[in-house]
Amino acid sequence: MKRRSFLKTAAMAVAAAPVMRLVFPGMDYAAQTKRIAFGGISIECSTYSRIRARVEDFTVLRGDALAADQRFSFLKQYPYAFLPTLVATAVPGGPVDTETYKTLKAEFLQRLKVLLPLDGLYLPMHGAMFVEGMQDAEGDWISSAREVVGKDCLLSASYDLHGNVSKRVADNLDMFSAFRTAPHIDRQETMERACNMLVHSLESGIRPAIVWAPIPVLMPGERSSTLWEPGKRLWAQLPAMNREPGILDVSLLVGYVWADEPRATASAVITGTNLDAQKEVALDLAAQYWNARKEFQFGTWTGTIAQCVERAQQAETQPVILADSGDNPTGGGTGDRAEVLAELLRVNFQNAVFAGIVDRPATEACYKAGVGAVVPLKVGASLDPTGSVPVNVRARVIFLLPAEVPSERQAVVQVQGVKLVLTARRRPFHDIVDFTSLGLEPKGFKLIVVKSGYLSPDLAPLANPSLMALSDGAINQDIVHLPKNRYRIPTYPFVADLHYRPFVIVSERTRKL
Repeated sequence: MKRRSFLKTAAMAVAAAPVMRLVFPGMDYAAQTKRIAFGGISIECSTYSRIRARVEDFTVLRGDALAADQRFSFLKQYPYAFLPTLVATAVPGGPVDTETYKTLKAEFLQRLKVLLPLDGLYLPMHGAMFVEGMQDAEGDWISSAREVVGKDCLLSASYDLHGNVSKRVADNLDMFSAFRTAPHIDRQETMERACNMLVHSLESGIRPAIVWAPIPVLMPGERSSTLWEPGKRLWAQLPAMNREPGILDVSLLVGYVWADEPRATASAVITGTNLDAQKEVALDLAAQYWNARKEFQFGTWTGTIAQCVERAQQAETQPVILADSGDNPTGGGTGDRAEVLAELLRVNFQNAVFAGIVDRPATEACYKAGVGAVVPLKVGASLDPTGSVPVNVRARVIFLLPAEVPSERQAVVQVQGVKLVLTARRRPFHDIVDFTSLGLEPKGFKLIVVKSGYLSPDLAPLANPSLMALSDGAINQDIVHLPKNRYRIPTYPFVADLHYRPFVIVSERTRKL
């Protein structure tokens, strides 16, 4: 393979663990009133998915409803109000429909304008949104917000560990903080770090700087969890780095591999008031990550669907938990593929629960038939008929979840030895309550199948053992054989002999100070 220089290509593209709460001793919050708004958009989008995220796929909270949302209850710790605008969130999936994005963005900006003038703005984002016909959607959202609030307003953003950073993002922010755990258990702590930095900066009269180091490595989250090496040691050191003089936040991001964008890379982002110290930390982290690139691996046993099902059959312990990784809706999978179900039925697997497959027509058929009825169903491929093959079954309806709106309906059916959960909308089953609310006790099954990658903190302790199927789907784990990309810059492992020397980029706002 021909050697290529990441540094040269990246420069062209640029031109075109433990949780620690950040505390600022002696902060005088009551010194003066500050006007701070908050709002943003959060979704993870696979560009390999053929479905589109539309308005009805987003949960949108506005005004008083947003202010009352538990996710942002920590904002009440401050002695002045954070002013709500709009927060739109959706289960990860395919690219966002253009008109949907324009509609949400326009409302967000209008709500910002009503609140002017503002001293600060907090943006709870994800970092891996893709909008049809657009590169760097977060960059567009953040830079548009900057245009509204003006150059003197301080902007702070929080990101998912799997967000992608761009020059446009860094140039329009003053502060940045990202998750430090995968699975993500530090969401609130990360949001608090971002807001504490913002408040501290406003009260102290400082304007922090952002230093960004893109790292040409892309790994799926399933190979870069912070529960095992090398992720465990890489992220464990961040809290200590955060305590260095002149450093306000140290973030190390895996990036999002299933996005065909130039900004799709790992990265180190350092917020602080000492550029030399920030550059040193960024270069150190970038070198460590690059040097560890060949260590990233799956933290559980992996195999084909057939191999995983066979291993589950042979297991003498239970419950075995099998993750259908390629169709994981929390990573961008469609959630409607039925290959694992087909294999379970082929081998006549007994005492299994599969939660779940999104198939609104099949779900509606169950509600129409009622509990106890036996109905013929065509399960799977309901959202993307070209992506997979449905399975024809005769199913006995054993449970129907009471739901006020059709989109929230869930049906449990018995198909041979499998209890199958059908849902009207895309959703994960990551918590014990997701099962018990349907009358299912996970510990009682020999096999639990979930559409997931690494298991959630709630399910992982149950796994005895845990298996991960390297299945097909919009977030196929066989990343080096993904369809050819048009925009992604050279990265490892797509370019095995890539040359890279760590470098940093100082945000444009910092250079203008």
